[in-house]
Amino acid sequence: MGNKQWTSLLGLANRARKVVSGEELAIKEIRSGRAKLVLLAEDASVNTEKKISDKCASYGVPLRKVPDRYMLGQAIGKDARVVVAIIEEGFAKKLITMLDGSLWG
Repeated sequence: MGNKQWTSLLGLANRARKVVSGEELAIKEIRSGRAKLVLLAEDASVNTEKKISDKCASYGVPLRKVPDRYMLGQAIGKDARVVVAIIEEGFAKKLITMLDGSLWG
């Protein structure tokens, strides 16, 4: 049930055009200060994971992990996505609450 809720909210945020997907675009949003939350797939490469987590740490952007790239992509109606950035505070806070409260294994 927890998975359904956060993926639905992420889909809603995407339809509201408050989600940026893809590694380079997410990094651009982190640098500009617009990213309020970054979601990273558990199955991301070591290199990508390090790059994204370092950027988030240095710019003070919250980072949360989600089960896999397919779930992340499906939530925003696209193919597999490894990284997405949420650029709206309300959606970001609610997603953090949902992800911190859910256990997927």
